[in-house]
Order: sequence, then C-alpha cells, then structure tokens
Amino acid sequence: MAPPSHCPVDANNGVHHNGGSAVPAETETPLPQGSQHLDTEEFRRQGHQVVDFIADYYASIGDYPVHPNVTPGFLRRQLPAEAPSRPEPGAFAAALRDVRDLVLPGMTHWQSPRHFAHFPASSSTAGALGEALAAGINAVPFTWAASPAATELEMVVVDWLGKALHLPEPLLFCGGGGGTLLGTSCEAILCALVAARERKLAEIGSRRIGDLVVYCSDQTHFAFRKAARIAGIHRDNCREVATRRADAFALSPAELRAAMQRDVDAGLVPLFLCATVGTTQTTAMDPVRDLCAAAAPHGAWVHVDAAYAGAAFICPEFRHLADGVGAADSVSTNPHKWLLANNDCCAMWVRRPALLTAALGTEQEYILKAGAAAEGHDVVDYKDWSMALTRRFRALKLWLVLRCHGVEGLRDHVRGHLRMAALLEEMVRADARFEVTAPRQFALVCFRLRSPEKLGGEKTANKLNRRLLEEVNATSSGPYMSSAKVGGMYMLRCAIGSTLTEERHVREAWKVVQDRAASLLRKMEIVYSVLA
Repeated sequence: MAPPSHCPVDANNGVHHNGGSAVPAETETPLPQGSQHLDTEEFRRQGHQVVDFIADYYASIGDYPVHPNVTPGFLRRQLPAEAPSRPEPGAFAAALRDVRDLVLPGMTHWQSPRHFAHFPASSSTAGALGEALAAGINAVPFTWAASPAATELEMVVVDWLGKALHLPEPLLFCGGGGGTLLGTSCEAILCALVAARERKLAEIGSRRIGDLVVYCSDQTHFAFRKAARIAGIHRDNCREVATRRADAFALSPAELRAAMQRDVDAGLVPLFLCATVGTTQTTAMDPVRDLCAAAAPHGAWVHVDAAYAGAAFICPEFRHLADGVGAADSVSTNPHKWLLANNDCCAMWVRRPALLTAALGTEQEYILKAGAAAEGHDVVDYKDWSMALTRRFRALKLWLVLRCHGVEGLRDHVRGHLRMAALLEEMVRADARFEVTAPRQFALVCFRLRSPEKLGGEKTANKLNRRLLEEVNATSSGPYMSSAKVGGMYMLRCAIGSTLTEERHVREAWKVVQDRAASLLRKMEIVYSVLA
C-alpha cells in the first residue's frame, strides 16, 4: 500500500514540509559524553522535522484508507529481528522514513475525517503540543514535593474542567471533594472500586471479601468487569442487570433495587454500582439520581462512568444530564475523547478524597516526604489517588487546551458534531429501507438496514446488516464504521467526532452505505429469484 505523497521524507536528509524545502542533512558531530542524548541543537533540528512530518500527515490523512488491508505479521516481516547495536548514519531520518513507508500504511487512522467506528480520540494542536511540553519537561509529579507546580496545576485544571462541565461543587476541590487526571476510565473505575472495597471491609471485616457484590447493566463497558476481577471480586458476584429496548437500554432502578435485595437476603453485601452516562454501544443514559437512591440503603458506592458523554455536559443544553451526579461518590470522563485533549487524559472526581487516599495511599518513606516547605499545609500527593506511583504531567496538556480554546470553543466543537449527527439521523430516517435502532443522544447514530419480508425479514436482518458493514468498511476510500448487538439486534454504529470531520464526510459516508445496501439487496433478490 503506497503512502500518500504529502508526507515526503528526503532519502538523504529528512522530512520536507508541504512547501518542499529540504531539512539540512544529518551530521554525525561528536558530542561530549553526558550531553549527547539531550543536545539542544539536535533536539531543535529533529523537532522541526517531527512537527513538519505530523503537519504533513494531517494534511494528507484523507488519502489513507481509514482501516488498513493487512494481515497479522505484515510489519514484523519487514523489520529486523534485533535492534541495531549502533545507530546507522542518519538514523533519525531513516526511522522517520520507516514510519512513513511501513508504519503509517498499516495504521487505523483514528484522526481520519472518515473514522466513525469508535468514540473519538480527539486531537488538537494545543493538545499535541501540550503532550510535547509534558514529554520535554518529563517531570514525575507523584507527590507535591516531587513537583509542586505540576500538582497544583492539576488541582486547578480539574476544578476548571469540573466547573465547565457543571459538576456539583461537592465533587470539586473548592467544595471539599477533589479530582485527578488518569490515563483512562478503566483506571478511574478500578481506583473507585478499591476505595469502596476498603471502606466496606473496614465495616464488615476483611474475611468477608468473598461476600462483596458489584452491579452494572448488560450495557456497561467491559472495563468494569475487568476492574472487579483485579479488585478481588468473585466472578460470580458481578451482577449484570438486563436492559430493555423499551427503556432505551438504560439500567432500571427497580431492577437494581430487586437485585440488591436478593443478595442481602442471601447474606451477601452490595458494594458498588457502575452507572453509565452514554453507554458504548448506543449511548444509553442510566438514571443516575434514581440509581443512587436505590443503592443508598445498602451503603453501596456509586461511580458514574461518563467517559464519552460527559463532554456534552459542557453545553448548557445538556446541563440536566449532570443533575443526579451530585449524589454519586465518584464520576469520570475522558477529555481525550471529545474535548481535544489527545490521548491519554481521564478526569476523575470524588466527593470524599480521604476514602481514596486511605485505600491507595502508601506509607511515606523518607524520600517521599513533603519536606519543610509543606509543613502545616494539607498538601495533595497524587500517588495516593491512583494505582501508579510514576505518573505523567497530564495537567499541562489539558490546561493548554482550556487556555487555547476556552469553554465556548469547546462547546462549539461538541455542537458541530451534534449537528452532523442530527443530519445523519435525518438522512437515515428519510430512507425507508433503513431504521434508527436506538435514540440518538449525542453524536452516535445507530441504524440498520431492514430486511424485506420476501428475503427473510427479521430472521435474516442480522446477517444482512453484518454483511452490509463488511462491504462498507471494505470500501477503499472509507468510511470506517462499527457494530453493536443489543437486545439481539445487530446494528451499525456511526460515531461522529473526529476533529477533521466535516459535513461533506458525513454525506459521503451515508452515500456509501446507501450504495452498498442497494447492491447487497440486488444480489439477495437475484439469489431469491433463482431459488424460488
């Protein structure tokens, strides 16, 4: 698969930018020992090459197939089995050529304007350059003393973001709660679950860990079940409450209440509920306030996973979605999904940080002590808020995004995708061959092709739509979509959220779906007529 011509790398020198001017050739100038690995002039020159390379990649990303047509082992066969013992002449430029010629053609291009398969991993220049700043500074802010400014910037940024998302004040530092930045929602769920476990075992005794039960719906992300296993919850003690299409696949408070009571009657202990605002398959909305009320009599911790949809809280018209969050113990959302923060960036807030630090805190060894400057102050040591000791300076990236785009700019970004999703939904509904299969809440449209009765109707609908998705994704120019199977129904998912997506990309994607559907139906009719 040939790479686009807009990411040229000079065979001898390095990367060209779109203007075509070459970067000066690499030289092998000996450097004093100790400075050769962080030489400022070398960094400046190579840094320009990388920025030009990435800029050209974004300029030409539409020329790549969104999803590569490769087979397992394709890259391993093209690369040496062992690392070089010494760098080759011009090693950096040569490595960039391999990125262009070998790596990029085998990538799924998440930033492509035609990538609709997953919730977005949004990018921005501010987010990418914030990543570069954090990587260049390369601090390890596990305690306040280890990097005071990094810790305090994180505290500022999570309160900034929480206020922008209209979160209740008790979840913020300014209201007695607090937040942190993690890598993913998976980490947030696990940290909250461990805090809940330790609190409950302190009440009932550690020997009863086998009696602890956790709850979710059959739409909850699989990360919750994984976190439960890591936290020591028996597999048989993870309750998946069934949802119904009639309830828009939301978790029923009545069903949860009944499930918890059955466990109590059996001598078990309800521990934790993971409620979701915007499920992965259809963006279903669990009724958080009512679920918190159902869990409260049992003292069960309620965590709200708003990984994707939490970004929409930033728009006043979606403010009501955060109303019930104030009754929860913790909430998390991923600014890297829809708020331009680049991977990885998950914000988690807790009402009672002391429960988190009691579960995840470490005994302070001398080297980790805050020091004289912190004496008499209630400092935050973020190593006690998560599983990891070594952590990244993520706050710098998110701070830069908020500074450069502002709250209104982020609202405009989210609303643009919402408008495009509404357009797609309208086009789907206008074509009688298709149906929208789940209520559109945000920028995800779930739909399927109806199977004509003479071609098997509902009996063949799932098979028909599975084939339709295969044909859509096999189109060389895109789009790339995904599927869900909910309530026994197979459906196509079109998640609009790439920073580069424009209305024309949505219209082109829908045209591909219509054309492939028409071709597929014609083939089925021919087969049917022959068999008949």
